[in-house]
Formats: sequence, C-alpha cells, structure tokens
Amino acid sequence: MALTAELIEEIRLLTHYNLTSIQEGIKVHGSANPEVVSAAKRLFDKGLVSQDDGGYLTDLGIEAAEHAQSAFRILTAK
Repeated sequence: MALTAELIEEIRLLTHYNLTSIQEGIKVHGSANPEVVSAAKRLFDKGLVSQDDGGYLTDLGIEAAEHAQSAFRILTAK
C-alpha cells in the first residue's frame, strides 16, 4: 500500500478534529487550498465526515481520527 498525496491530505485533515468534543466539527471553506477541499470531499464520500466540506466526524470518522492522531503522537514523540 502506497501513501499517496491524497491519502496524506485526508489523514492530515483528520488530525485537525478535536476528539475531546465530538460536537465540534470543522469547516473547509471553498477558498481553502484545493487539496484540502478535495480531501474533505473524499472523507465525506468515504462516510467519515457528515458534510462534503468537513462538518462532524461520523462514528467511523471518529475511529479513523483516533487512529490518525495516535499515530501522529507516536511518530512525533521525542
């Protein structure tokens, strides 16, 4: 399995969600970087977020974000 630029952007977007409050979503504005806008749409298409511009994490999205954020913490630990 190869890490594509698209997959990396999706993972990066998942790391921006605040997992301490599942009622806190994010909004990706149309004027954002096109790669971020596309990543949000792909996450929506995969059923990980509630809106194609971000929104709230779904149950599957929460699980994915937890894993992404855990991996980030492990890989950046000193």
